[in-house]
Amino acid sequence: MQNIVFETVTVLENKGTVLYPTDTVWGIGCDATNYEAVKEVYKIKNREESKSLIILVDSIEMLGNYLKEVPKEALRFLNNVIKPTTVIYSGPINLAKNTVASDNTIAIRIVQNEFCKKLIKEFGKPIVSTSANVSGEPTPKSFSEISLAIVNNVDYVVNLHQDRIAEKSSTIVKIEDGNVLVIRE
Repeated sequence: MQNIVFETVTVLENKGTVLYPTDTVWGIGCDATNYEAVKEVYKIKNREESKSLIILVDSIEMLGNYLKEVPKEALRFLNNVIKPTTVIYSGPINLAKNTVASDNTIAIRIVQNEFCKKLIKEFGKPIVSTSANVSGEPTPKSFSEISLAIVNNVDYVVNLHQDRIAEKSSTIVKIEDGNVLVIRE
């Protein structure tokens, strides 16, 4: 696995795009701090840039580097989360502008699976994670369901867990006024 992590990091460091297994479904990713790399992800997905992307980090510490402030309610919530859950936060910083929603929010998930944690830790920055499908098409549950339009247009395909079938995408929540609002179950 370490060789695959190294190869993937090399692509990310060179502003490339990757197709990789996440803690949920297969994702298209890139350096979340690089505007041009993020722009390429939108192009591959044929997705409008007005729709924001999910960002993956490896820890609460890394999360703190990309938000003006991590709300106390979010910390409490994150300490009790078991399944992959993406949280929508206000006040993103140090990320490519085209990852941020028009209302100045960002969706970030702290990954739990071994490959993504190692990848992000080695890369030292957050990565984009958007489902590996052309915008408007169903989210593929396995590598074999990913269209050739995606596979052929990324710079690197991670050769790991290609036989795994994902149950579903992450839960998405927003914490407002101390309440957890479920956006996607």
